[in-house]
Amino acid sequence: MKVLVINTGSSSIKYQLFEMPEGRVLCSGLVERIGEEMGKITHKQLTESAENVFKEEMAIADHKVGMQQIEMLLVDKVYGVLRNADEVSLVGHRVVHGGEDFSSTTQITEAVKNKIKELAPLAPLHNPPNLVGIEASEKIFPNATQIGVFDTAFHQSLPEYAYRYAIPKDLYEEHGIRVYGFHGTSHRYITKRAAKLLNKPLESINLITIHLGNGASMAAVKNGKSIDTTLGLTPLPGLVMGTRSGDIDPGVLFYLNETLGYTLPEIKDLLNKESGLKGLSGENDMRGITERAEKGDKDAQLAIAVYTYRIKKYIGSYIAAIGKVDALIFTAGVGENSPVIRALSVEGLEPLGIELDTAKNQNRGGERKISTEKSKVGIWVIPTNEELEIANQTYELAK
Repeated sequence: MKVLVINTGSSSIKYQLFEMPEGRVLCSGLVERIGEEMGKITHKQLTESAENVFKEEMAIADHKVGMQQIEMLLVDKVYGVLRNADEVSLVGHRVVHGGEDFSSTTQITEAVKNKIKELAPLAPLHNPPNLVGIEASEKIFPNATQIGVFDTAFHQSLPEYAYRYAIPKDLYEEHGIRVYGFHGTSHRYITKRAAKLLNKPLESINLITIHLGNGASMAAVKNGKSIDTTLGLTPLPGLVMGTRSGDIDPGVLFYLNETLGYTLPEIKDLLNKESGLKGLSGENDMRGITERAEKGDKDAQLAIAVYTYRIKKYIGSYIAAIGKVDALIFTAGVGENSPVIRALSVEGLEPLGIELDTAKNQNRGGERKISTEKSKVGIWVIPTNEELEIANQTYELAK
């Protein structure tokens, strides 16, 4: 069965076509700079022996045009893998915010689309383009079943004492202001992979999953379910991120406004786009920051220290929340590829039963255990695969 996975951004569409249930990737691609003067398409046809790449720059007026280009490439005589678009049986869509309405993967209906639109104020940069992608896909693949996979769904298992804020209850009851969490598809995938690698039943595994990319989050997973997570109502709090501040005293916002004269839009832009690693060091690429730190750059060294100290604090708090922890799991771009960040994030945690094997930590690529044999808590690197998880959930719902 052919399952197309779509991840729609404000000016881009990422996609992968899977053969299910095998999970084999047939092709993948990216349509970017949609709506700009000149867009870009990259498409990769994957075979057992080769990777056939197509690239082109062209004007892409809107997401519907972008989806049409994807359809054309899927059936192209040279780069395609399908005879016609009707071979796509299922389309799985990443939807960032599902609120309290969606705790699992859901077939998309008009009512579901209306709810995604209603939740847009909670994820204004994500839900609107997600919905645009769904509606464009419905037109281009009218015979396929459209499925929504929600980033917030994995965290709907949080207990009330973990997801409620200590603010007047009517703000929750009438306006839904609470912790929702994000990166749930990644945390769910990592949890399932860790259970297999550790040879433990999913319903009894206890983990701290650490997703470190330009956006970053952690989850406390007890008995296979999320019981706490660092992101909240929005993707702003928690860990230090590429351009987002993470946790900050709310009083800073009042000071910026009342004393320094910042407007609310300026504060929103400051905390989301000019803070985090970029605010501390001047750039948000951890590779460049690490290189600068090794050469003695004080701002880069401080950025790394703040970044890893925040991770370490959450590891400690999540151990307290979970109790016995089977493993810490590092994933995503920084988590998978930075030995420095992993080492500093667990440095000094030996009294908690967490002991890193320095040599193993330098190894690169693939799923691997990097803790010592005597470490009571395993430390693992497991590359995330959100697209495969979306394909799996989409297939499981529809079969």
